[in-house]
Amino acid sequence: GHRISFISTPRNIHRLPKTPPHLASSLTFVEIPLPKIQGLPENAESTMDVGPEDQGLLKIAYDGMEDDVARFLRNSCADAVIYDFSGFWVSSIAMDLGIPRFFFCIFPSWFMDFCGTTGDLIDELKDRKSPEDFMSPPKWVTFGTKVAYKYYEAKLIVGVGEKNASGFSDAYRGGIGISQSDAVIIRHCHEFETEWFNLLADLYQKEIIPLGQLPPHFQETENPSSDNWVSIKEWLDTKTKGSVLYIALGSEATPNQDQLTELAHGLELSQLPFLWAFRKPATSTVKLPDGFEKRTEGRGMVWKGWVPQLNILGH
Repeated sequence: GHRISFISTPRNIHRLPKTPPHLASSLTFVEIPLPKIQGLPENAESTMDVGPEDQGLLKIAYDGMEDDVARFLRNSCADAVIYDFSGFWVSSIAMDLGIPRFFFCIFPSWFMDFCGTTGDLIDELKDRKSPEDFMSPPKWVTFGTKVAYKYYEAKLIVGVGEKNASGFSDAYRGGIGISQSDAVIIRHCHEFETEWFNLLADLYQKEIIPLGQLPPHFQETENPSSDNWVSIKEWLDTKTKGSVLYIALGSEATPNQDQLTELAHGLELSQLPFLWAFRKPATSTVKLPDGFEKRTEGRGMVWKGWVPQLNILGH
């Protein structure tokens, strides 16, 4: 019975799956163009379109939607608004209009617990600026746990508290968005990380609403006779059971050239059989090291199109 207005940029809206007929009358898609920003690739509208080096520029463009979003909310008579860390300015607009606000947290409970209170986020994790600060549980975690970052992971987490090209850190965006919300919705279910979930409510002093893990209701496997699956299956059939390393970074993780080169060298040195689902955004200029595919031919397969992931995992 709810009527939903889904705000995004034109290209992102056009990427969405077709709305089921029984829901079509309840959903309105609101297209707001992304402002053009110097240095941001043409048609880049989401993180799947850019590498890590351009994500700050993408956030500048995203922040440029603020006036248009405010105009929409002023005229919408909305009963509530749901937003995530990127659009942290939505909370201020909604507060001024008296609209209830829900922060949608796309990260797991333990990740947010590691970052501390909303004050710690707004202060950009100022007391923890080295990787070593994240390599053991923080002092406010009083239950026993082995959860902690490895050094190479912790180096990336430090970046959460560092300002990017947009002038704001991701920590600050999250801290403001959470502090100005009425409640936090998080991808969580009580069968997992219960202690971390309860800790988050203590840290934020807000109601935390578990959304579940968003499993697909139905996901069809690839047709057994399709060319994609036949080629991959024939190759997998030649390998020993349980021996193949499967690399699939997903549509959102776009490595830069250094990261891609290191990953390729690691695979080459490992001497393990591997299947690499290698898809890159149209705007990306990264490439595999010269001769990599030739040197790993037979032992490894680099698949550059869409992959039937469920079939591969089920092999």
